[in-house]
Amino acid sequence: QVQLVESGGGLVQAGGSLKLSCAASGRTFNTYVMGWFRQAPGKEREFVAAISWTGGNTLYADSVQGRFTISRDNAKNTVYLQMNSLEPEDTAVYYCAAAYGNIRVGPAYYDYWGQGTQVTVSS
Repeated sequence: QVQLVESGGGLVQAGGSLKLSCAASGRTFNTYVMGWFRQAPGKEREFVAAISWTGGNTLYADSVQGRFTISRDNAKNTVYLQMNSLEPEDTAVYYCAAAYGNIRVGPAYYDYWGQGTQVTVSS
């Protein structure tokens, strides 16, 4: 069982930056693939980024490639999402999630989810 708690969301102007954190409970954090997803009002939850359990492999959605960076600190049981050059289209609730196995983009593959943190980007 893994419990995930996101933090770091907020209101930022377009072009600004935010860094999200996701703290995980459980001693097996370093065996999970960790992902970030987001969901805007009226839209489906979409993949943002994922990182392998070693941190050696990452994957990004095309829409955030080059602007967002996912990282993890297994000693702190924490995964991060550094978001730069934010755009109003990035406004959403951001969720972190944990999965066994390989990096996946589909939400259905992830076993554990946080409650989400709101990110709002003003124009």
